[in-house]
Amino acid sequence: MGVNDLGSQVHHIAEPIALALGLDVVAVECHGKGGNTIVRVIVDKEGGVGIEDCEQCHHSLSRALDVADPIPHSYRLEVSSPGLDRPLKQRKDYQRAVGRTIRVKVLHPVNGNWTFIGRLIGTTEQGITLQIQTRKSRTHGRMDVQWDAIAQAKREIEW
Repeated sequence: MGVNDLGSQVHHIAEPIALALGLDVVAVECHGKGGNTIVRVIVDKEGGVGIEDCEQCHHSLSRALDVADPIPHSYRLEVSSPGLDRPLKQRKDYQRAVGRTIRVKVLHPVNGNWTFIGRLIGTTEQGITLQIQTRKSRTHGRMDVQWDAIAQAKREIEW
């Protein structure tokens, strides 16, 4: 079984457990081989994930994985929060980031710029809306970015 298959199986097992705990499974990562396998489940929720959330999910998921037994050898299970500066991938990630400052890299330059930093105002079926401040003119403006134009996006850590 490949790590992609394993990740898919673990995701399938983890999803209902996370939902019951009020969490969303953001990603499942599987690394290593044999007894050195690490299964990392990344969870999130509105308002952020605390250590208690990770502990509850780990405990419940560990039992469920023991019962389903998708991994025929020893492994290490990790349940964690996504971190502040992780990439935004799913639309839920963007919806959670509304009101926060994000950095967006686009697939094609807009007015010669490939990267934009701004406060995420909202999301729609078509894409996202940013309130940006241009560095040169120090003026504020609104910018709509279509989903299919986004190469990468992540939250900016605000000091």
